[in-house]
Amino acid sequence: MRRTALVAGVFFLGTEVTSIPALLLYQPVLRDGNYLVGGDADNRVLLGGLLELLLVVTVIGTAVTLYPVVKRQNHSIALGYVCGRLLEAAIIVVGAVSVLSVVTLRQDLAGTADSGGAGVAAVERSLVAIHDWTFLIGPSWILGINSFLLAYLMYRMDLVPRAITVLGMVGGALVCASATAMLLGVYGQGTHTVLALPVFAWEVSVAIWMIAKGFKPSAIAAISSPEAEGKTPLPLS
Repeated sequence: MRRTALVAGVFFLGTEVTSIPALLLYQPVLRDGNYLVGGDADNRVLLGGLLELLLVVTVIGTAVTLYPVVKRQNHSIALGYVCGRLLEAAIIVVGAVSVLSVVTLRQDLAGTADSGGAGVAAVERSLVAIHDWTFLIGPSWILGINSFLLAYLMYRMDLVPRAITVLGMVGGALVCASATAMLLGVYGQGTHTVLALPVFAWEVSVAIWMIAKGFKPSAIAAISSPEAEGKTPLPLS
């Protein structure tokens, strides 16, 4: 159990270590608006793509590592968490491919008359739009649902302090609701980023706790009990 908590904590911390730098490295494509003509940061963007692939590994890793533990509380919800993380990872891959496609397009059209054409610019904007939508749906909306499910299971099992699990449930619900509001055009990215801070705090705090402390001893004792394993204790002679 101690090793499981440590590995899960490292995976959770890895989601933050990879996702934030990747988004920063993508900025020449996402924010310049005319990368095909004036961009010259291919290696930077490609490094961002590599980090997002590592992000996918950590996202799936959290689900695979914790599933054998949290399924003892509720198998259906735990399975839903695993499926949600797989879906989140798949959407992240789609967003990464769209950004990397802009780099390929720039390299193929470099030095040609077509690089500044209106049609090519429209393709670039479409690829950037795909990334923006996948970022809202995957690492925001679906992430919120996944965070709520895992925090709820951990709350019921008392695996980590209740304050952390409550933060996860509140943060997950909040970022999911905020992504829905942004999807409907209620407000923009700035407000959504602020409302996503609690779920960020949840992931960092649960990661640090599992790395430093592991699961709570009382929870481990309950998991390891014969009743939890579905076994009948042998009579004492």
